[in-house]
Amino acid sequence: MYARIKIRDTVRVPPSRFGEDINEVIEDLLWEQFEGKLDKEYGMIIGIESIEDVGEGRIIEGDGAVYYDVVFNAISFKPAMQEVIEGEVMEIVEFGAFVTIGPLDALLHMSQIMEDYVVYDDKNKKLIGKETRRSLSEGDFVRARIVALSLKEREPEKSKIGLTMRQPWLGSLKWLEEEKIKLEKEVQS
Repeated sequence: MYARIKIRDTVRVPPSRFGEDINEVIEDLLWEQFEGKLDKEYGMIIGIESIEDVGEGRIIEGDGAVYYDVVFNAISFKPAMQEVIEGEVMEIVEFGAFVTIGPLDALLHMSQIMEDYVVYDDKNKKLIGKETRRSLSEGDFVRARIVALSLKEREPEKSKIGLTMRQPWLGSLKWLEEEKIKLEKEVQS
């Protein structure tokens, strides 16, 4: 999910920034160029951690800028198929819940919430199991597995991530805590 990665790239420093400290300028430009960008290989770049190496600058004819080859460390978020993740329910809708996982949102379809028939309570913005009476609300934290993944580099907001909680030890963290307490009582009996 989160990873520390090393990236090699070229940074264009415009003439307007020549009077400034070159390392600070390159760091600023790296943040502008990479932060929040989605790449199939690296995932979404969360931030620049450190710069390891700045090569000698090159000038290209017809361009007043200087180009530097840079090696830097970044923190990225790259979801993977079948990965178990935790996130917060941000929105409940009639067909499921949107869960924030890192910098992206994922859909937890109503059919993937639990082994019970789930109904949508529009008034209270909840999804409720018909027999178990377990509910899922905005602000709840969940543990789920990624079962569908389509990342869009050009339009990260259109990326699609599908989740399921219909497996053992997945679900709302409060349900899992209830289950744990129930099992501990059974063991003590």
